[in-house]
Amino acid sequence: MTEAELREAALRSLEVLRELGPEIQWIHSYVTDDKIYCIYFAKDESLILEHSRKYGALARVDRIEAVRWMLDPTTYVQKVSEAEISSAHSA
Repeated sequence: MTEAELREAALRSLEVLRELGPEIQWIHSYVTDDKIYCIYFAKDESLILEHSRKYGALARVDRIEAVRWMLDPTTYVQKVSEAEISSAHSA
């Protein structure tokens, strides 16, 4: 997709999300050569499926997965640093 096509797709998605209300939020998407992976906050998968239905053919949903944990490098680096500081004060 071109940048202009991505912009139009995003604007259409936002229009549909406004119709669906605040129980579904688009967080971000990952664009690859042949797919777009979208991340949403939603109370359940029915809202994601409804978004796809209202959006139209380009919003094909292959799979929905519930995210149980979010990790990034700071999740554990900060905890390790705090533990190192605590043990240094104990010594």
